[in-house]
Amino acid sequence: MIDTIPNLFSNAQMQLDRAAKLLSLDPEVHAALREPQRELHVRFPVRMDNGKARMFEGFRVQYNDARGPAKGGIRFHPQENIDTIRALAAWMTWKTAVVDIPLGGGKGGVVCDPKTLSPSELEGLSRAFIDSIRNFIGPDRDIPAPDVYTNPQIMAWMVDEYEKLSGGSAPGVITGKPLALGGSRGRHDATARGCVYCVREAAKHLGMDMRGATTAIQGFGNAGSYGAILSQELLGSRIIVVSDASGGSYNPKGMDPRQLVEHKQRTRTVVVFPGAAEISNERILELAVDVLWPAALENVLTRRNAPCVKAKIIAEAANGPTTPEADDILRSRGIFVIPDFLCNSGGVTVSYFEWVQNQTGDYWDEDEVYRRLDKKVTSAFWNVLKTAQRLNVDMRSAAYVISVQRVAEAMKLRGRI
Repeated sequence: MIDTIPNLFSNAQMQLDRAAKLLSLDPEVHAALREPQRELHVRFPVRMDNGKARMFEGFRVQYNDARGPAKGGIRFHPQENIDTIRALAAWMTWKTAVVDIPLGGGKGGVVCDPKTLSPSELEGLSRAFIDSIRNFIGPDRDIPAPDVYTNPQIMAWMVDEYEKLSGGSAPGVITGKPLALGGSRGRHDATARGCVYCVREAAKHLGMDMRGATTAIQGFGNAGSYGAILSQELLGSRIIVVSDASGGSYNPKGMDPRQLVEHKQRTRTVVVFPGAAEISNERILELAVDVLWPAALENVLTRRNAPCVKAKIIAEAANGPTTPEADDILRSRGIFVIPDFLCNSGGVTVSYFEWVQNQTGDYWDEDEVYRRLDKKVTSAFWNVLKTAQRLNVDMRSAAYVISVQRVAEAMKLRGRI
């Protein structure tokens, strides 16, 4: 049987539809929340190193700003498309709402392969994209941040370009900046740290001892690598398998996450790690482990492989890793899924902290950032769990119920519906 996977935005809409049914949501509110409020499609030239101009295509979506300015990353990816950006902007809307921060949801992207661009071409692309969307963003309107294949240096170029065009200092227009330009301490590992806090609380709920608990991490980028380190250091977990785009390394006795990071920096992959066997990304998803982190791409858990998943907890560090059909299967099998827009909310939470620090000029130390992050994520987790128990639904549906209620209330109070 062919496993037909709907596009990411269809997934996001299907998930919303389930929550709307649980809430008996007003049809007008439901209709308004199924689509983005506004979109910007841009095409712009970038002068390449050979002296010729090359055209690029980009997007910025502001899904909903009823609770505050739109917030969301900018992705540089060769397969970028508008439906992916719409879905991610929708999930950002629910993400900011579930952790109860006063922001809405947005997302942006440029269709490009940054790995093929020189540093000067990458800077030119970053500045040109900001030139194209400058009237669409702002500290009180829409606040971008890093995402796939973008980083603090790219954010530095972008905030500099915005400030040149606006004629003044505006550090709050972009988060995820270097510390020297107003970035926040604790931002580098915030997404992974929030995931670890969620796993810690899930283990409490399930009565699991995380000391020595086996952990599999599919995707060894920022969230996955820090997730491995923090799972070991904060929870005492045993990292037995990790992977990246090239494949994975597996050692049932456990591997040192920091040595894995050094190995990847040296070889550009986690494959062929000393003492470990090679393993495919697909096989990682089906290993018998205590915790599985899908930390790479969307749509990796589907109706085809969900019956083979043996993890006790799935911590969705990636956006959209589980299709709606797979959700049903995993729930029927008693697997505890921590949904993406709750599990990986640590990144946007500390981005919010950065924005607050930029707006007030009061900068916090790392311990203060982590303390506030722990409080926010832990509170959100138990709020979602209690809602799931009260309604007898899965964690994703409960998270949607909370988020959609909060956004709908804001829309009604504003008189938009």
